[in-house]
Amino acid sequence: MLKVIAACGNGMGSSQIIKMKIEKVFKKLGVQVSIHHSSIGEAKTQASGYDVVFCSEALKKNFARAEEGGTIVVGLKNLLSEQEIETKIKELVIDKK
Repeated sequence: MLKVIAACGNGMGSSQIIKMKIEKVFKKLGVQVSIHHSSIGEAKTQASGYDVVFCSEALKKNFARAEEGGTIVVGLKNLLSEQEIETKIKELVIDKK
């Protein structure tokens, strides 16, 4: 089971929306995941304990250290696009595992 965290600027609405969207896509793809959502500050300190981080493209640089440690960081241009999420999961998560 993959451990996933969805992060946004303050950990409220956007991260919850990302969580719901990625949960739906992982389910569609038949991948079991455990998903947490939080603020960028909290996620930054916890990211190395997760397999995958989802955030907006603009926040991706905050996870450089976790990425160096092997955490997959997925930056999204459109947080609401299930198609973008599915494409990135296939390219960055499924193909790498």
